[in-house]
Amino acid sequence: MLAQEERKQIGAIAKESGIPIKTIRYYEELGLLESSGRTEGGFRLFTTDVLNRLSFIKRSQGLGLSLSEIKEFLSIHDQGELPCDHVKVKFQDKIAEVNRQIQQLLTLQSNLESLLVGEQIISEFSEIICPIIEVGKVKKSTQQDIIPSSRRSSSKWGKTNVKTIETIQS
Repeated sequence: MLAQEERKQIGAIAKESGIPIKTIRYYEELGLLESSGRTEGGFRLFTTDVLNRLSFIKRSQGLGLSLSEIKEFLSIHDQGELPCDHVKVKFQDKIAEVNRQIQQLLTLQSNLESLLVGEQIISEFSEIICPIIEVGKVKKSTQQDIIPSSRRSSSKWGKTNVKTIETIQS
């Protein structure tokens, strides 16, 4: 006869794993975990191998995987296979997505920096609510249109700043 596997109440599992009881219940509801029964008082019981699953879930989430993706990998594992090939494909997709997001953020950063440079140039227009945001409203402005004559002679307001405003409009 096989020795019975050690079973622990949900509270003990929560304490050992550092994952709240409510989250463990949610994972069970989603099918990520399976309890091995209940106590007479109705508390869920889990085998100690659930700690490995919880660790896997926590680590996977930290790597940007969704619970549905994690469930897919656990399902493959539960069928006796290693999900590593599936994980590699998913990570390649995640890397491509991260690269797209990085490019979007770099573009946003560049736009914000350009707006800050252009903000000083058109700050004297009273019809503009916020020059930083509305700098794109200035249509094909020239240095004379944007910069008051008292500032035109200053090298600080060279053509580079005017080009920045025209570039932002594009």
